[in-house]
Amino acid sequence: MEKKQYTEEFKARVAIEAIKGEKTANEIAGQYGVYPMQIYDSVD
Repeated sequence: MEKKQYTEEFKARVAIEAIKGEKTANEIAGQYGVYPMQIYDSVD
């Protein structure tokens, strides 16, 4: 199984969404098709 590669633009969009604080990590993860832990990792 190959690891998914995400563009910098995609990562930035997800991180900005998380920083806004309007949605939970689970909501953002569902919207973008990633795991909630990846959201936390991108913001740290």
